[in-house]
Amino acid sequence: MVNQGYTYAVGKRKTAVAQVRLYQDEGPVVIDDKLIEDAFPYSIWQQVINEPFTVTNTKGKYRVVAKVRGGGVNGRAGAIRHGIARALSEIDDGKFRDQLKKAGLLTRDARIKERKKPGLKRARKAKQYTKR
Repeated sequence: MVNQGYTYAVGKRKTAVAQVRLYQDEGPVVIDDKLIEDAFPYSIWQQVINEPFTVTNTKGKYRVVAKVRGGGVNGRAGAIRHGIARALSEIDDGKFRDQLKKAGLLTRDARIKERKKPGLKRARKAKQYTKR
């Protein structure tokens, strides 16, 4: 990778896609030009996003700039987490890769909504059977 001052990675979850840049200097987590507290006001979403840093004990050592498209709030938070984990795994020749892999943060969560089938109300819900 070219020495450009940051590490780039793409994270995905459900239908959300996050483009993450991880800078080597200290600083805040910025998502779509907003601080993490403004973009994700609930602490659970912030914990999900910061999980790669807590696993590797690097909280506050890197500055994150992320852009997220698609999905809902949970999918967006998961996509950012996946992107941060992938970016951290590339730093220092895979220094944190084993820790992140063991925590399951490098695996893309491929669970997406199942499509609606014809003749049914939702993906699997059918009309109630009546005998008479």
